[in-house]
Amino acid sequence: MSEKLQKVLARAGKGSRREMETVISAGRVSVDGKVAYLGDRVEGTEQIRLDGHLVKLKTEEEQVCRVLMYNKPEGEMCTRKDPEGRPTVFDRLPPLESGRWIAVGRLDINTQGMLLFTTDGELANRLMHPSRKVEREYAVRVFGEVDEAMLQRLRKGVKLEDGPAKFNKIVYRGGEGRNHWFHVVLTEGRNREVRRLWESQDVQVSRLIRVRYGDLDMQRQLPLGGWTELGLKDVNYYRKLVELTPETQSKVKVDDKAIDNAKSRRIRRSVKKHHMRHQQSMRRRRN
Repeated sequence: MSEKLQKVLARAGKGSRREMETVISAGRVSVDGKVAYLGDRVEGTEQIRLDGHLVKLKTEEEQVCRVLMYNKPEGEMCTRKDPEGRPTVFDRLPPLESGRWIAVGRLDINTQGMLLFTTDGELANRLMHPSRKVEREYAVRVFGEVDEAMLQRLRKGVKLEDGPAKFNKIVYRGGEGRNHWFHVVLTEGRNREVRRLWESQDVQVSRLIRVRYGDLDMQRQLPLGGWTELGLKDVNYYRKLVELTPETQSKVKVDDKAIDNAKSRRIRRSVKKHHMRHQQSMRRRRN
């Protein structure tokens, strides 16, 4: 049975389906020696190359889906490499024998919190796609006068430059003066959408933290800059959420799933060492 080329490349861990559509459109993929085009379908027996490199194809049964939860700090870019040498969210992720880590959406440089990575491009694509209506929850601190009429407008929907948008839920979490904390929920991940929604009401966002993706919360003991790999139960929660077949294998040992105090301290030490190495590298580049 044939499948879309971008889906096959995504399953091989080369990127999300959306990223692979861009790669194919740029003429970087060939099938049996001929340049591929968007819309091409393959059986899985062909010789597929990306940028001249042979792609090792995998069936759904062969691939072990892995998912990481990463606690992104402010100041990190959601790109693989930054031309200005700034740190990226990919810098500290564990190496893979084949394929690569694919980010499930993005957080802008000034946003921190829960960011998912997976080796399965199809899972990444479905979790990101607005049609799946996967909830994202953010803790947001705003500066300015906020009243109930404003909150009702944000719940009902406002027009942004790229179309209408709204918060599915807004819960007040306290504050003083002109600084207030809210938890907001939406089901799509447009660029800077949370910030732009508040700015449409002449309110500035001074802090933004993603705390939940789907029904899984950011693990409280996971330090900024740290990652942990999800166990089979949580991986299959996300797969079931977007109607993918469940996994039967996991790279995570049962004893490794929980983050206890000792593991949290090890992660913090690793993050600190990585940060020091990056600072030294930046100083050498400037000199």
